Amino acid sequence: MSITIKTLEEIERMRVACRLASEVLDFIAPHVKAGVTTGELDRLCHNYMVDVQHTIPAPLHYTPPGHTPYPRSICTSVNHQVCHGIPSLKVLKNGDIVNIDITVIKDGFHGDTSRMYCVGEPSKQAQRLCAITYEAMWLGIRTVHPDHHLGDIGQAIQAFVENAGYSVVREFCGHGIGRDFHEDPQILHYGRKGTGIKLQPGMTFTIEPMINAGRREIRQLADGWTIVTADHSLSAQWEHTVLVTETGFEVLTLSDGAPPPP
Repeated sequence: MSITIKTLEEIERMRVACRLASEVLDFIAPHVKAGVTTGELDRLCHNYMVDVQHTIPAPLHYTPPGHTPYPRSICTSVNHQVCHGIPSLKVLKNGDIVNIDITVIKDGFHGDTSRMYCVGEPSKQAQRLCAITYEAMWLGIRTVHPDHHLGDIGQAIQAFVENAGYSVVREFCGHGIGRDFHEDPQILHYGRKGTGIKLQPGMTFTIEPMINAGRREIRQLADGWTIVTADHSLSAQWEHTVLVTETGFEVLTLSDGAPPPP
């Protein structure tokens, strides 16, 4: 495992990239409504990133081993889609929940964040899932401190989520981030306290729990990217990029429109 400890200059560049990523989510929020296609949301975000922010949409043509190039600039995961949903002609309808995942590159550094959006008035159950997932992410974030362990993050999230009656997706996790989209270490959203590597000041990584209303099992669609719940239950995800500081943590993906911590 090769973990990159960021310098003060690199951290400042990360702050800029991460704030810009969050500002894309601010920008797109009023457009997430019934009748819009996920493809139109992608077009709007792409144009905002490229023409207004002068950032690069990191997902576009991203090709990890074993995958075809990702064809869009954002990910839009609706209802039972867990992650990596490809924007398309799919029309959002009243009651849907949708995760929009944004990663931008600015001056060689990545900023990565996602939020849940409610279309109209989703069911109480869907709203509760989104709220519990958001709180779970923040519980994980609040464990970040020098000399704490990676397992502390996962344990805090898993215990809270399972106590609420939900399940944690295990095949996908948070990740280190900086000059590369995905760096070491992997940030599991389940685990045991006191296990895993110790956190160090200067580490930057995402915390992005994917929480299912039903069982944790998932499957991949034929497009090679979209992940869905195996039992067709709803799924939710929130994501922040976090810096380990000398005294705790700093959430880098905050902007004026970011929801406040629970």
